[in-house]
Amino acid sequence: MQHLASERIANAVRDVADFPKPGILFKDITPLLSDGALFREVIDLFLEACKPLKPDKIVGIDARGFVFGSAVAYELGAGFVPVRKKGKLPYQTKEASYTLEYGEATVEMHVDAIAPGERIVLVDDLLATGGTSAAATKLISQAGGNLIEIQFLIELAFLSGRKYLEPVPVRSFLTY
Repeated sequence: MQHLASERIANAVRDVADFPKPGILFKDITPLLSDGALFREVIDLFLEACKPLKPDKIVGIDARGFVFGSAVAYELGAGFVPVRKKGKLPYQTKEASYTLEYGEATVEMHVDAIAPGERIVLVDDLLATGGTSAAATKLISQAGGNLIEIQFLIELAFLSGRKYLEPVPVRSFLTY
C-alpha cells in the first residue's frame, strides 16, 4: 500500500470481507466519516489538491462522492454537481451506463448542470474498475465541461481502473 494520506486516515479504513458479495473486499470509509477530525483531514486532502486547479464546479458520484465533493465545493466556493443513479434526478438528464466489479448500472446528470468550458474536478471515494468514473466523465464531456482532474480517496490499483480514465489526470490519496 502506498499513500499520500496520514497513517491515521489509512488505519481508519476498514476492510469488510465478502461485501456486497462473496470475493469482494470492501473498503469501508464510514469510520472516517464518523470521526470529525479524520473527516476534516480527508476534506483537507481534497482541498489542497483542488485549490490550485481553480475549478468552477466539483462533480460528485452517488453516494459517497457527494459527501466529499459537496464539502470541497463549499469550501472552494464552487458549484456542486451530483451524478446519481438512474431515476433519482427530477429534471431532464443525460445518462451513461457502465459495468462494475459486481454488476451493471446507469448514472445520470442534469442536462444543464455544467456549462460548456467550465473547469471540472470529479471527486469520489474509491476507484476500482473505473466504470462509474468513466461514465461520469462521459456525462461531463457531453455537457462540454473541461474535466481537469479526477480525485479519489482510495484507489484499488490491482483492478486497473485508472486506464479507463486517461488522458485525464487521476489523483488518489490511498492506493492498495
